[in-house]
Amino acid sequence: MVLAELADRASASFKSHKANAAVAEGRTGTDAPRLILAKPNSYMNLSGGPVAALLRFYKLEPANLIVVHDELDIPFDTIKLKIGGGHGGHNGVRDVAKALDTPEFVRVRVGIGRPPGRQDAADWVLDPFGSTERAQLPLLVGDAADAVETVVADGLLAAQQRFHAPRD
Repeated sequence: MVLAELADRASASFKSHKANAAVAEGRTGTDAPRLILAKPNSYMNLSGGPVAALLRFYKLEPANLIVVHDELDIPFDTIKLKIGGGHGGHNGVRDVAKALDTPEFVRVRVGIGRPPGRQDAADWVLDPFGSTERAQLPLLVGDAADAVETVVADGLLAAQQRFHAPRD
C-alpha cells in the first residue's frame, strides 16, 4: 500500500521486471531524487532474491535500499525507522539481509500491533484490517510514504526526528 502511494505521487506505473518483481520508477517532486519502487513477486519470506537482483541490475548498494515492512512489535498507526540490526522475527527482512549478506539497509517499519488474545501472529498479519484500522489506514500509509520521501530527501536522522516524535 505504501509503494502504491509512492507510485501515485510519482505518477509511475508498476511493470514486470526480469528480477521477479514489479518495478515503478519516478520522482515525487520536480527536484526529488529518482525512486525505484519494487514489489517482489515472490512470497514475502523469499523477497531477498528479487531485492538483491534489483540492486545488481540498478548498480546500487544496500545503503541505498529502503525496505518498507509491517511490524508486529510496534503499535498500529506508528512508524519507526532504523538502519541495520536484527530482523525481529520478520522473515522477509531476514531473507533480504541474508541475500545481501548484510543487515545494513534502512527499514521503514509500519506498526500493525500484536494480535489480540491467543491468535497466531502468522494468521494476524494475513488477516484483513478491522473497521477501526481501515479508517486510520490512509493516514498511516501516507505517513509511511512521507517517511520514505524524508529519508531520501533529508536522511534517516531527519526522518527519525520527524516520525518518532509523539503526535499532537
